[in-house]
Amino acid sequence: MTPRGLVIGAPRSGSGKTTVTLALLAALRRRGVATRAAKSGPDYIDPAFHAVASGAPVLNFDSWAMPPPLLDHLAAEAAAGAAVLIVESAMGLFDGVAGPAGRTGAAADLAARLRLPVLLVLDVSGQSQTAAAVARGFATHDPAVAICGVVLNRVGSERHRLGATVAIEAAGLPVFGALPRDPALTLPERHLGLVQAAEHPDLPALLDRLADRAEQHLDLDAILRHAAPLAGTAPFTTALPPPGQHIALAADAAFSFVYAHLIEGWRRAGAEIARFSPLADEPPPEHCDVCWLPGGYPELHAGRLASATRFMAGLARFAQTRRVHGECGGYMALGQGIEDASGVRHAMAGLLGHETSFARRKMHLGYREATLLTDSPIGAAGMVVRGHEFHYASTIDPGEDAPLAALRDAAGHSLGTAGGQRGRVTGSFFHVIAPVDW
Repeated sequence: MTPRGLVIGAPRSGSGKTTVTLALLAALRRRGVATRAAKSGPDYIDPAFHAVASGAPVLNFDSWAMPPPLLDHLAAEAAAGAAVLIVESAMGLFDGVAGPAGRTGAAADLAARLRLPVLLVLDVSGQSQTAAAVARGFATHDPAVAICGVVLNRVGSERHRLGATVAIEAAGLPVFGALPRDPALTLPERHLGLVQAAEHPDLPALLDRLADRAEQHLDLDAILRHAAPLAGTAPFTTALPPPGQHIALAADAAFSFVYAHLIEGWRRAGAEIARFSPLADEPPPEHCDVCWLPGGYPELHAGRLASATRFMAGLARFAQTRRVHGECGGYMALGQGIEDASGVRHAMAGLLGHETSFARRKMHLGYREATLLTDSPIGAAGMVVRGHEFHYASTIDPGEDAPLAALRDAAGHSLGTAGGQRGRVTGSFFHVIAPVDW
């Protein structure tokens, strides 16, 4: 069976892409359709919701950070065993960065490369027939991107639905349904986006309600008919070589942001992933030869981390003989201390010299290209990798450690050096996705 797929796109963030994606995944799973999901762009939180709704692991696709052949490999992996693959766009469908065609980070790049049609989600609150002009613009903007139809979101009445639907269909696009306004279906958010799926108070019940709404208000059969066979796929391979044979991976509510394509690639290369919980005061397993502290929300759990004496002592002991690397939240935990939102300082591992503060917040957001200045679990000195930063914490004392990498933004502008390296310990706010030369 050849997997089929489609992209869920919209004009902007906040249009309801995630709601529609989860509703489709939950409704199709209820029908017994083998459905998988993927997320366009750098995002840790949406994929966790997709995974619960679909009952299967979820990968990220990123046309800026990932070389095109890697995208092909990941598309094949994401769709393996599925009847349909649903890819949720980040931001607006055509939103990305300046760059070569197909390498902008926009979800439209994925639709064009994988030849997937786009189901356009239009938030029609505050408009009616004008939505047809928006839909027509999307349909004609890029000949390589096919808009297969429209789902209306936040419809206020039957009259409202009918006005927008008639106008859009007159413009030549089918409307596959309309979801009414329903504040009860809004997902809770915090400073990096949605509250994590594992923390949602009643996610199964929410997914049931979303499946009900999809069955009531969307033409699921028509949506499935418009999904197209994936193009350009290839067998899965690893994006980065595993940093060790036995990898200790911190995994709990404070350290949950790690890309599935990296973990799965390490496993397929023969590495063992041993998860442990710093919040449960667990040290890195002694049999491991490298420790990886992912990003997450250490600022929300700084007090518990500071009092996790077994974890802190075990991490320090581990770092005496083996490599330790921290990304974003993991990097914060490796420093001297974290100042929480109330301005209270909590001592951290002290394996690097910097101090960070969540009380003095500033958003840092964007793609990054990093040239490694020293050997680390990411790779050897001189290696160039791509990824991103997304955090609100500020560095209030940089310390005196040697830098880990020289950074550039997506436009190629130098951002100076970043991160730190001391002995066998490295870290930075930068999240790695894939190497440039692959």
